[in-house]
Parts: sequence; C-alpha cells; structure tokens
Amino acid sequence: MTDIEIPYAKDRSRRYRFFEILPGALSWTALFLPLILSLINVTFAAVFILIYLLINFTRAIAAAVRALHGFSVMRSHQKLNWRELDAELQAGEVSSAMAKRPKWHYDNLLRLSVQPMIIKPDDVLHAIIIATYNEVREILEPTIQSVLKSNYDMKKVIFILAYEERGGERVEKQSKELVEVYKDSFYHAMAVKHPKDIAGELIGKGGNVTYAGRALKTWVEEQKIDPLRVIVTTLDSDNRPDKEYLATLTYAYSSCQDPIRAAFQPVSVYNNNIWDAPAPMRVLATGNSFFHIVQSMRPHTLRNFSSHAQGLSSLIETDFWSVRTIVEDGHQYWRSFFRFEGDYRVYPLYIPIYQDAVLSDTYRRTLKAQFVQLRRWTYGASDIAYIVDKGLFHKNKIRRFSIWSRLLRTIEGHVSWAAGPILVLVGGFIPSLVDPKSLAANELPLIVSHVQTVALVFMVATIFICIKTLPPKPARYKRHRSLFMVLQWVYLPVTCVTPKAKLSARTS
Repeated sequence: MTDIEIPYAKDRSRRYRFFEILPGALSWTALFLPLILSLINVTFAAVFILIYLLINFTRAIAAAVRALHGFSVMRSHQKLNWRELDAELQAGEVSSAMAKRPKWHYDNLLRLSVQPMIIKPDDVLHAIIIATYNEVREILEPTIQSVLKSNYDMKKVIFILAYEERGGERVEKQSKELVEVYKDSFYHAMAVKHPKDIAGELIGKGGNVTYAGRALKTWVEEQKIDPLRVIVTTLDSDNRPDKEYLATLTYAYSSCQDPIRAAFQPVSVYNNNIWDAPAPMRVLATGNSFFHIVQSMRPHTLRNFSSHAQGLSSLIETDFWSVRTIVEDGHQYWRSFFRFEGDYRVYPLYIPIYQDAVLSDTYRRTLKAQFVQLRRWTYGASDIAYIVDKGLFHKNKIRRFSIWSRLLRTIEGHVSWAAGPILVLVGGFIPSLVDPKSLAANELPLIVSHVQTVALVFMVATIFICIKTLPPKPARYKRHRSLFMVLQWVYLPVTCVTPKAKLSARTS
C-alpha cells in the first residue's frame, strides 16, 4: 500500500468520522450498560456484571504473572554481556565451549548458519534522535550523558538533537552548544531545527523527528552509507537508555529475519525522578511501568510506543513518522503495517529506557500535566478509524483475519481503558439500587467485594516491581520516604478511575 497518510479533517468522509466517534460512544455505552440492563432485567444485569468482573479478575492474575516473569527476564537481560553476544553473532559461533549462554542465543546461531544475516553487528550504525521543544539543559544533558555511558562503541553512533524553532532563541542556542560540547564523542553529531508553521503539519513530536529523520537520510546519502546499516532510535528529552540498550538493539537488529519490516521496543520504566514526584504520580508511573513490562511478554500485541527503534531503510519506506497526529509513536505501527501489507512486526527488547514520572513546580500543575499526558496517550483511539479506512476500504493484500483481530483488540483496549475501572468499582451496586428487593442484585455487591479482595493480593506484584525498580534514594530524603513508597498504594483506586472517566469523554 502506498497511501498510508491520515486524511486531513476536510477530507474525512462521514464513514471515517463515524469510526472516530465509535470508541467514545462505546465507552459511554459500556458505562451506562449496567443501568440499562438493570431496568430491563435485574438478574440479567447482575450476571453480566459478574461475568465482566471475573474476566477482569482473570486478566489481573495473568498480568501479575506476566509482570513478575517480565521483570525477571528484564533483570537477566540487563546482566548479559551483549557486546560478547554481538561478537559471537558476528563470528557465527560461541567464543568458548565453557561459556554459559541463553538457549535463544544458540538457536539464533544455528538459524543464522543456514540463513545468513542481512546486516552484521560490526556494520550497524545507530542514530539517536533526541527531540526537544523547550526543555532546559538540566533535563536534556543527562539524557545525552546516559547515551554516552552505554556499553557500546560511541564511534558507531550518530547523535541528532532535533529542536523546534517554536522553542525560541534560547533552545536554538542551547541545542547548538550541546552538540558542540559532545560532537567529538560520537561518529557524527548535528542539531536540526524543525521550522514552525509547515503547511499540513500538526504541532507535535512527529513533525520534529520526521524533519530530523529526513536530514539524517540526506547526510547518509552524502556519506554513501547504506541506509540498511543505520537503525534509528527516537528519544524524548527525559529518556535515559540502559547502558546495554545499544548493544541489545544491535543484536536484535542483526539477528531478526527481516530488519526492514521490523521495529524494536524497549521497556519504558518511569522512575528517573520517582523519589521527587507526588504519591499519586508515583502510583501512576509504577502502573505504567508495570503495563509495559506485561506488554513485553505479549509480543503479538506489542506496538511502537514512546522511545522505539526502526531501521532507516524501513523509515524511508514509510516516509518516516506521521506529521498529522500527536501519537506518532503508536501510529507508526499502523503506517508500517499497511505499508508492508501486514508483513511487519515489533520485537520486544527486554531492556529498560528510563523516563520521568510527571512532575511540575506545583501539586496542581503536576495533576494537570498528568491528565494531559494520559489524554495524549488516549489519542491512540484515533487509529481505529484509520485501521478501518486503510484495512477494510482500501485495496490491500493483508489477510482479513489479521486486520479484524488487530482492529477488535484496539477497540477493546481503548474502551476497557476508559470504562473498565469504573465498571469494576461501581457496577456491582447499580442493580440493587434499581431493584432493592432482588436477591441477585443484593448478593452481587458481596460477591464483587470478595472477588476484589482476592484481586488485591495481586497488587503485591505491582508493589514488588515498584520497590525493585526504584533508583537509589537521594541523600536529601530521610528514611521515612521509603515507607511512603509503600503507603502510597492507598491512592490506587483513585488513580485507576479518575483520569479514565474524563478520558472516555475526550475520545467522543
């Protein structure tokens, strides 16, 4: 498929608009469904709510198990010497018969002995695009320094600082100074200014990193470097990759069967400033980290998110990221999926990229910033109309089952995110309010209470991951701060419900 762009608002048909409205409409319908069913038949409503609750209970168990497993895998991958694994991948054999290696490494060596690598580890060049708008140097510079601390040869890394003209003279001066300071540490470094008010572009990260990506493409062509050698990672200004990230990405890129039709997704862990963030933000940040660890254990559902990597050849095929949406990361999955006629996959990297929890200068502004962040993430619901339009109403070679399964999973995910926590919290009480004399309606809250009590046990998995992923406590905090890291979980019911209730309205 060649036309993979989101249509402009003026070009969207009524059918397209219908599917834009659909996730919000379904979310509101789900919220009112217990009341509607109770007015029709209280017993039927009670059965429906109980089934829904049990489904969520089962999911909670599965998520807890996957999170603990995923955390274990992530820790084990962080301990591996990936540069040695890259060298063995290059040589096609294990360096020593006495060396202990993961089974998947031997499997890869065996597979690559009969199916040669398309690109070898020694030939890989990394391009790191760090996007910035108006962030101060104190936020941006530690990100650059974290890249330089990587257990990797920095002379195989191209550094691009993508800054916005909208940021003003301060940002332009700061960006050029940072590139000047650190350019000698990299293979190549450049600051790329994204002009403001480009026709057809939506204000957001997509236009910035796309402009930088095109500048990279031009430079690579001038240097006569094969784009297939270059894999591009996009970072926000507060993203700090683990020291093994680049070596791990090199291994994954070289060992995958088709690096052009692939992307690579590390685990987002929100704990850079976790000690400084207010308790509700800490709970949300840990919950988000928990979610991404779980997703890494479900590769078939994995999508591009936030910091991700994709080969330059692949990005050229998709004309880089979309400049028409603010969720350029998740939407990049669908652009690539349709561009490559469904032959596209996101591979998990069990290596973290550390990010900031939401934090502003006042408590109120922090709460607002948290809501804005979550609202931005829910804009991914706009992909539903795009999937329907490109998948079902444009000619393509993709199997219908592949399209429908992804479409339904996307719809269910957004509706459950918006309505699920509220249904679990209050749904069990609605039938008894409608018909106080019904035995089924009066028994339902008791059953719901018992199930939710058992489900709380699995919150221990979240608390465990929170404690194990905490960075060292800053010296400015006393010991009791560590106790608050556990007591903060009393905020869980509020953090699960409040933002999502508002977000369901936003998507409609």
